[in-house]
Amino acid sequence: MAETAGNGAGVVVGIARETAAGERRVSLSPETCRKLVAAGARVRVERGAGRGAAFSDDAYAEAGAQLVGDAAAARDEADLVLCVQPPEAAALHRMRQGATLVGLLAPQADAARAEAITARGLQAFPLERLPRTTRAQAMDVLSSQASVAGYKAVLIAAQLAPRFFPMLTTAAGTIRPSRVLVIGAGVAGLQAIATARRLGAQVEGFDVRPETREQIQSLGGKFLDLGVSAAGEGGYARQLTDQERAEQQRRLGEHLKHVDVIVCTAAVPGRPAPKIISAAMVAGMKPGSVVVDLAAESGGNCELTRRGETVDVDGVSVAGPLDLASSGAVHASEMYARNLLNFVSLFIKDGALAFDWSDELLARTVWPERAAAAA
Repeated sequence: MAETAGNGAGVVVGIARETAAGERRVSLSPETCRKLVAAGARVRVERGAGRGAAFSDDAYAEAGAQLVGDAAAARDEADLVLCVQPPEAAALHRMRQGATLVGLLAPQADAARAEAITARGLQAFPLERLPRTTRAQAMDVLSSQASVAGYKAVLIAAQLAPRFFPMLTTAAGTIRPSRVLVIGAGVAGLQAIATARRLGAQVEGFDVRPETREQIQSLGGKFLDLGVSAAGEGGYARQLTDQERAEQQRRLGEHLKHVDVIVCTAAVPGRPAPKIISAAMVAGMKPGSVVVDLAAESGGNCELTRRGETVDVDGVSVAGPLDLASSGAVHASEMYARNLLNFVSLFIKDGALAFDWSDELLARTVWPERAAAAA
């Protein structure tokens, strides 16, 4: 049975400028703004909200948005607030009682944020909780943003490497292509493999899930088989036993002696990143080699990774970049905004909010979880 919310005069959608350090993305593009307006929504956008993603205020106005002067005017009286990163707890406390909030919210990562959501009775949809099903693919913000991060990681590696990626035939002789190993064959890893191949590198992909072999090979990479399988549930790897991990580490360490670039992408949402590259492995790599660790934000796949820094370890560069999706803000925002539009289209009906809690995408994403939905 559907549950309806809103003020009856057209749902008010609020978009405030993102304030997290380094964040350039925005949760609404002029394209998705136009579609929300066509669906009967009244859209309020804080001036300058799209500037970091190269979306002008005029573009939003032409798409039908009302431009407002500050975050409070955009967000505080809105029925539905869209965001990239979660608003601060104080801002959540100012939102309208019972309003709906959609974005990458991580409510359980911050006690003050969680308390504010529950105190105001907000209906929060942290999209990192979205079930990863076929029907949800068009709403999957983790995948769309990971594809940007995987692409950017390879560009960072190419810039740091003191070698060409492609094979070159020159008057001074033939330059052999760089050997690139991508660890983790999720969305970011597969994008990294595809990008490194486009740059002409000799690419290998490694993942403990054997089902990724075909995906890696379909992109022109070679699957690195270390003889250890960790196929798990939900598309994620299970935890290796101590014996399996030791054997994997031994074989991987030997292989890395011949690799020029490593791009690490192995991560599981809500958990620390698995440590795959040890300090001893880095010590065994050739001088001039590069490690780019996309998992830096959750602790890193490499033991020597430092969040947000690039360090030299006896001639090996180890980079731990942060906010890579934000560095591709234009396309990252376009994809993110389409993901959000597809999700909110599940409950914007005839200009009002109408929640069908029999829909698993809503019932399993909402936070706090609804007892009625679970029943």
